[in-house]
Amino acid sequence: MAALELVTRQFRRGTRLDQLPERVRVALDERERANEIMARLIQLTIVLMFSAIYFISPKTSPDEAFSPVPYVLGAYLVVSVIGLIWSIRQKLPHWSVYGSILFDFGLLYSLMVSFHIQYMQPASFILKAPTLLYVFIFIAIRALRFEARFVIAAGFVAAAGWAAMIVYVTRIDSGDNMLTRSYVEYLTSNSILIGAEIDKILSILFVTGVLTLVVNASKNLLVSAVTEEQAASDLSRFFDTSIASGIRQSADRLEAGKGENREAAILFVDIRGFTRIAAGMNASDVMLTLSRYHGRVVPIVQQCGGVIDKFMGDGIMATFSFDGDRAAASKRAMEAAEMILRDAERWPKEEPALKAISENGIGIGVASGPVAFGAVGQENRLEITVIGSAVNHSAKLEKHNKVLGSRMIASAHTYREALEKGYIGDLVAEVRTDMLEGVAEPQEIAVLTLSTAGHTSDGGETGAGAPPPVSTERTRTGT
Repeated sequence: MAALELVTRQFRRGTRLDQLPERVRVALDERERANEIMARLIQLTIVLMFSAIYFISPKTSPDEAFSPVPYVLGAYLVVSVIGLIWSIRQKLPHWSVYGSILFDFGLLYSLMVSFHIQYMQPASFILKAPTLLYVFIFIAIRALRFEARFVIAAGFVAAAGWAAMIVYVTRIDSGDNMLTRSYVEYLTSNSILIGAEIDKILSILFVTGVLTLVVNASKNLLVSAVTEEQAASDLSRFFDTSIASGIRQSADRLEAGKGENREAAILFVDIRGFTRIAAGMNASDVMLTLSRYHGRVVPIVQQCGGVIDKFMGDGIMATFSFDGDRAAASKRAMEAAEMILRDAERWPKEEPALKAISENGIGIGVASGPVAFGAVGQENRLEITVIGSAVNHSAKLEKHNKVLGSRMIASAHTYREALEKGYIGDLVAEVRTDMLEGVAEPQEIAVLTLSTAGHTSDGGETGAGAPPPVSTERTRTGT
């Protein structure tokens, strides 16, 4: 009983398109329009197939006899081409679809009537033609629109048309109707068996009914799928592209408490003094500034293979992890940091919205080490995050830029890992030992600055051959 109730509820559930969000309705319209174009292409294929079969088949009628078939096929071809062009240019109104259904079956049955005229056979010849099978194709075509009413209309027009063919044969052209009650005689002659013709009508109606149920259920599924797809698309914007892709393609359900260990490099970027700057700006300007800032930094991180873990106001945290190769991650993080620093020099000229923050500049911290990557939170509110000492260390290094008045600090071992992996850039390093806020032991760090070598005065690269970074090893204890 439960299964029966589920099926009944599924087929009785209506889909109120006017209650759907606008973006969902637009997505549904786009799919239905694409399916309508597909239906028109199928119609065109059918008429071309009809034409090919007719012109290659032997003709039994006299040469001087009137041949209506080519005219019917020609009209069908013209209407099919017009319908295809129309559907490509714009969404078809519903009345045009109903009109197309009437025209489809009108031409199909006209073609069947023309056979017995052209080949000078009894009218019962119509009922023997295998062309009737195309009726089911035309009904099925209407299922492409996911509108049950179009399928129902096509089915009833098809059934009514075949009933009209029976009337034509048995009443209008009664002289040659050759009615019989023998099934054998019906199959072996031009005789007509009324029961067999009624069976054809019932088959048309049953096929229509089944397709109607299928289309109704499919429409509900389509609406649900498009709605979820639009919601997932919007929600995926809150995740980094690679994380969102991983969630969609994962075979396992995303759950809190599941994670994995990784070797990674963590990069923190922060705007110096942004809280004070934002206090003198209106909310729209603050959001515009952050949007432009993110628009400059995020593509660089992604270009270097990094994943944006989170936005923390004016702070950005990115993770670099490459199949357990921590040195490769450190190298990519250093390359991203250098590109961000170099790009920040161009902000005053290229981004008017960033002029206010360009004066104070940005701070970057980079550290590497083992981290835990996974989902945290509750069942109805999850967050993908990275946790580990490297995360804390990079955040503290970024803050230490304020103490030293620098723009970038990396842990010394991260910097050396990048060099060992082949990093060659324009960052000049001063390796020193300082006390970091919140850390009990002195830490060996690399204070990095951009070298002007290898670049023009306006910040553009002069090409390959830039000198490798210079490392000045000095041990200094800070406060």
